[in-house]
Amino acid sequence: MTRKKNGLRLAAAALGISALALTGCTSSASNDGDASGAPSGDASGAPITLGTTDKVTSLDPAGSYDNGSFMVMNQIFPFLLNSEPGSPEPSNDLAESAEFTSDKEFTVKLKPGLKWANGNDLDSKDVKFTFDRQLKIADPNGPSSLLGNVESITAPDATTVVFKLKVANDQTFPQVLTSPVGPIVDDEVFPADKVMADEEIVAGKAFGGQYVIDSYNKNSLISMSANDAYAGVLGAPANKSAAIKYYADSNNLKLDVQQGNIDVAYRSLTPTDVEDLGRDSNLVVHKGPGGELRYIVFNFDTMPYGAKTADADAAKSLAVRQAAANLIDREAIASEVYKGTYTPAYSYVPQGFTGAIEPLKELYGTDGKPDAAKAKKVLEDAGVDIPVSLPLQYNPDHYGPSSGDEYALVKKQLEADGLFKVDLKSTEWVTYQKQRVTDYPAYQLGWFPDYSDADNYLSPFFAKDNFLSNNYDNPAVDKLISEQRGMADAAERTKAIEDLQTMVAKDLSTLPLLQGAQVAVAGKDVQGVEKTLDPSFKFRLGVLSK
Repeated sequence: MTRKKNGLRLAAAALGISALALTGCTSSASNDGDASGAPSGDASGAPITLGTTDKVTSLDPAGSYDNGSFMVMNQIFPFLLNSEPGSPEPSNDLAESAEFTSDKEFTVKLKPGLKWANGNDLDSKDVKFTFDRQLKIADPNGPSSLLGNVESITAPDATTVVFKLKVANDQTFPQVLTSPVGPIVDDEVFPADKVMADEEIVAGKAFGGQYVIDSYNKNSLISMSANDAYAGVLGAPANKSAAIKYYADSNNLKLDVQQGNIDVAYRSLTPTDVEDLGRDSNLVVHKGPGGELRYIVFNFDTMPYGAKTADADAAKSLAVRQAAANLIDREAIASEVYKGTYTPAYSYVPQGFTGAIEPLKELYGTDGKPDAAKAKKVLEDAGVDIPVSLPLQYNPDHYGPSSGDEYALVKKQLEADGLFKVDLKSTEWVTYQKQRVTDYPAYQLGWFPDYSDADNYLSPFFAKDNFLSNNYDNPAVDKLISEQRGMADAAERTKAIEDLQTMVAKDLSTLPLLQGAQVAVAGKDVQGVEKTLDPSFKFRLGVLSK
């Protein structure tokens, strides 16, 4: 990517470690495949086979904003800018050049002669169509909120795209183009005004990444082969074919890793499983950066005393959130449930990112420890009836098998002093992803960063019309989020990011619990695993080989 002389300050995070991926040796697999149908074979011709408990919500970039879907998108779709393995910084992918041509214009020149896997031309019409489509559909489970600073997109010729921005000198925009809103789609295949079904995408061969999908059984098995038309920064994949196998629970995932039936197990095994598999002499433990955040979301309309409840009262609603923040013991969750593979999170921006501070440690509890007396006082001062009845939803499959233990402990902590009565329920991910927006007063979410900048932990959550759709709206927060993107002075922008964390900590629209990271355990015959654990937070099958 080319830049103007003063450049763009892109924050690279120095992050922690947690359980995220495991890779197994495939020596025991036969050339005919394992009993479950996952492809396997000898090292000379076998595909790389990934196993995961994650689920695909949608292959359409406009219809999903989750780790499981984005992992597949990274294999099959091209981007204007992408990150090379080992670096968080944007590099040219479809772009031949990309730069600010004025304070509010970001101009991309495409490489000439680009093609989709189906033979269609890949040009500026596709790019304009992609981003206009994201903004038009604005699916509540999609990533269109990341385009909040885009005013318009024009395509003056076949290889030129101009993004006109609302805020000048947007320090995050090149990173946004590498994020889940960035996959480019074929305008001759995708509809302009609705999310496309996965099977139709596969049938249209609308692929432009390292791989094309050859066969697709949603959340069961995906088989892929190298896309000869791809001409991006990642190059030809190290292995010519790949497969993704989906598991209902981590026990079977662990078993297939141990037996060598799959090459890579990526999300999610329990901390105990990771510890156990790490003692296997056929496996090698790899550690890499990460920035996962686990948190509770409060719906400002439907939570206790929310705006659309019968006894709506904004002050009482805030007191309920503050009381919960005073009662949570993050250290206990990190150690008892996750065996130290996660660390306590006392802010909305994980430690290691530029501008990260810990306002929750100062505002709630006592030096980060729970304080029931403070929780009780804030409820009594606001006139809240005790105990508070709090419906709390969590997901048992998408955020790892330990989510049940995590939220059982959260319930225990909230109820320990009789201040809350928690109605804890769980729902599987495909349903959860749809119902969370309208049906859950308080619920679990996790966040995997789209790009390596603190803004990615602020804009999607706290800007007006944010991804959470939890009815939080603070005009002062929204204004400062917009302003900080355009602050070219590093010190000024860092101060704004610090101020934003304090502001949203006082509002408590979400309650951060834990900060996570990545661990990979690789079979000795699998190469390139370290490159999948890079600061761009993207897992790419194309760098793996055996």
